[in-house]
Order: sequence, then structure tokens, then C-alpha cells
Amino acid sequence: MSNAVKLVCATCGQPNRLPATRLTANPKCGTCGAPLAAGGVAELDLKTLEKAARTDEMPLLVDFWAPWCGPCRAMAPEFSKAAQALKGKARLAKIDTQSHPDAAIRYNIRGIPALILFHKGREIARLSGARSAAAIEGFVREKAALPA
Repeated sequence: MSNAVKLVCATCGQPNRLPATRLTANPKCGTCGAPLAAGGVAELDLKTLEKAARTDEMPLLVDFWAPWCGPCRAMAPEFSKAAQALKGKARLAKIDTQSHPDAAIRYNIRGIPALILFHKGREIARLSGARSAAAIEGFVREKAALPA
């Protein structure tokens, strides 16, 4: 399959390979049927985050947050808007650092909300603090060199 993209399912953790031309057509996981790039925000655990960060061939922006954090809760709708705007170009996910404290340790998170952008197996950029949807989208487009 030429021009294929590998994505890890946020639900079951299985890698999926699909044609790049299908990224905007709401592709589903071949194992569990969960959406892979539907323009929503996926909830991750540490194991799935690590696998997706090293495997995904589409930019992956992860929001490190906690339910008690006011700025995190305020940014959540903006993060969802950015996920819709970047559908088919980047995936957005979040991980609850209260439920998964090892994630904050593993990725050296000093304050929340914190955004980390991964692409092709490595961290390419970080951003801290609550942001608007436009700022989040601009950050991903600039750092991952995505077209406008």
C-alpha cells in the first residue's frame, strides 16, 4: 500500500495502516472499530500514549491535564475545536495526569495544561498554558509544517 499512514488506535492500542487519502473519511480501527482520525479528542493512558508517540505517522498533539485544574477545563472546548479544524492532518488526544501520574513524570510535565506535539516517533515541540483553538491549530500547523 503506497502512501500509507500508520496510526495507533487510542481505544485498543493496535497499530493500523491506512491510505493517506482516507484520513478525512473517518477511518476506523481494524481491530475494535473505534475511530482513528474522526476530528475528536481521544483519551489516552500512558501505555497507549507511548506507543502512539513512537508509531504514529500523523502529528499527535497531547494535552496533559487534570480535572481539578481550572485552566485545563477552560481550554477543553478550545482543544476540541482545534481537533475538528485539524481533522485528517493531525490527531489530538489528552491524558489525565491525576489518573496517570507516571505520564507527567515520564514526559517531565512541570505545570498543566501542557501540550506536547509528537511526529514520526519523536517530540517536536511543547507549549504550556491554556490556549485558544486558533493558537492550538497555529502551533500544530507551524511546528509540524502542515499546510494552512
